[in-house]
Amino acid sequence: QLQACGGGAVQAGGSLRLSCTSSRRTTGRWVMGWFRQPPGREREFAAAINWNGGNTDYADSVKGRFTISRDTAKNTVYLQMNSLKPEDTAVYYCVADGTLIRSSWAMATAYDYWGQGTLVTVSS
Repeated sequence: QLQACGGGAVQAGGSLRLSCTSSRRTTGRWVMGWFRQPPGREREFAAAINWNGGNTDYADSVKGRFTISRDTAKNTVYLQMNSLKPEDTAVYYCVADGTLIRSSWAMATAYDYWGQGTLVTVSS
């Protein structure tokens, strides 16, 4: 139900934009976001946004560099990644859920829907 794209290889300091489209209509309390899994490490929260109001949350590690946004007409969420660092190298996963409260946005187990991962590689 979630189709993500936009990954690739970039040098440190560069930018990439990920996008993720939901095949189901997203309304109301729907929340979409991104988790990432660096090589050899556990999956971690990156960013999330809700459909009703566009409120956002970010992990401290990406705050100020990444921007999450959504296009409600296209059922699509974007992750604009600027000033990329080698430590941003990871497989990025799009997530979605229709019933989350804000305190659970950073919890991977809270999301019912996961897209296929897209690899982002940042070289130094």
